[in-house]
Amino acid sequence: MSGEHASTRIIEAYARGGTDLAADEVWAVEAHLEACRVCRDRLSAAVGTEAPAVASLVDTVWSGLEPRLAGTATMPRGRRRSARLSKWLMPTMVPWLAMVVGVTLMALLLDLAGTGSGEVSLVLLFAPVLPVLGVAASWSRGLDPAYELTASAPRAGLHLVLRRTASVLCAVVPALLVGGWATGVTAAQWLLPCLAFTVTTLALGGVVGVTRAAVVLAAAWAAVVVAPTLATSRTAFALQAGGLPAWGLLLALGAGVVIARRDAYSVLGAHR
Repeated sequence: MSGEHASTRIIEAYARGGTDLAADEVWAVEAHLEACRVCRDRLSAAVGTEAPAVASLVDTVWSGLEPRLAGTATMPRGRRRSARLSKWLMPTMVPWLAMVVGVTLMALLLDLAGTGSGEVSLVLLFAPVLPVLGVAASWSRGLDPAYELTASAPRAGLHLVLRRTASVLCAVVPALLVGGWATGVTAAQWLLPCLAFTVTTLALGGVVGVTRAAVVLAAAWAAVVVAPTLATSRTAFALQAGGLPAWGLLLALGAGVVIARRDAYSVLGAHR
């Protein structure tokens, strides 16, 4: 890509089938073509000169489809809403999000009943890792029956990653807000670690895959913070007010890495 438009080399190579282009170049030009009419017109002209057989095939197919398109019924409004919702949330995420919210409510009940771990709030203890579990579920190959279609779509990059992450946070944060209010934990104590852990998952996901990053970080949190905290019944420094600046720094660094490596989410490795 050069400037605001695809280069002539990429357009002509894509018109010939894209075999001369790297995988990330193909994904980038397909995503760009969706929003750039100028480059679509350039591609149309290039197909006529670089791949006349393809142009002839397109004309043949279009001549057969055009009469039928006029009589095709439009998508019902309910299905249009469902299609828009699918950009943010896949159906298989719903049970996992329900489980995450259920864990939050269970931790809240244990805190209120006083059967938790001494002075340690279970809501505070699990807050950072709960969104990570939802993010892992949203990118799991085994849970998404349309994984291959999703991962190979032109917009299966940072844009889609952020949408699914936002849908997870929209389900988890309100539950944590209620739990924090009921147990007297200030919002900053759980919200900042929650956001920092989620952004760190995305930052590491650009290297090893989002699901793998989520699993690694959740396991590390359980081993380094959760287990010692439950064993000693003492709130770890990471969950105390003194640790908030470190969480803020981690959040800023993670966001910087995500922005700097935004193109990394357009390759299949980021969807593992």
